[in-house]
Amino acid sequence: MRLIDRPSPNCDDRPPGQAIDMLVLHYTDMASAEASAARLCDPAAQVSAHYLIDEDGTVFALVPEGKRAWHAGVSFWRGETAINARAIGIELQNPGHSLGYRAFPEAQIAALIALCQGILARHPIPPHNVVGHSDVAPDRKIDPGELFPWARLADAGIGIWPAPVSAGAADLAGLLAEIGYNPAADKAVAAFQRRFRTARIDNVADDETASLAAGFLHSRP
Repeated sequence: MRLIDRPSPNCDDRPPGQAIDMLVLHYTDMASAEASAARLCDPAAQVSAHYLIDEDGTVFALVPEGKRAWHAGVSFWRGETAINARAIGIELQNPGHSLGYRAFPEAQIAALIALCQGILARHPIPPHNVVGHSDVAPDRKIDPGELFPWARLADAGIGIWPAPVSAGAADLAGLLAEIGYNPAADKAVAAFQRRFRTARIDNVADDETASLAAGFLHSRP
């Protein structure tokens, strides 16, 4: 894994005593890693992440893990809204749905897995707190999107990939709330489908989606 220091001024102190117990994955939705890095390091943009991974696997270290990077925005997970205070954010270079969304290259995912494994060794982040930007902000964001290989990360010990457990559509809202999604979000079902049931992302509660949500909870330590 090739690591390049590219310090961003867009960070501040975490609250005293705050544990790092979340990992949030994003895509950049920009045309190139250089453009993405420039924005993440631009004081006027007021956005950042701890790391940026280019499609060739190069990792840019932008903000020290002990500092708060500004990546999640208005967000919610498991009753918490100060996600930046407790999370490490990783941006994956990808043109996104705005500029020609495409699969994440092998070199990029290999670098991501290595980086995440190191982060998980340093911080007490449980598998159910490894999330996408769309999970914590389902009404605003759709990244890292339906092409992101969540199952492969789970095989590497990063996050959860559920096996179905019997459940019905009527149970889905409660299951998603128990997983961590904002009960007030209009698109929480679509966010879950985008991650775990990519064949049909329609934001409609159905038995298949509910069974996967129940499986997620069953897999949670």
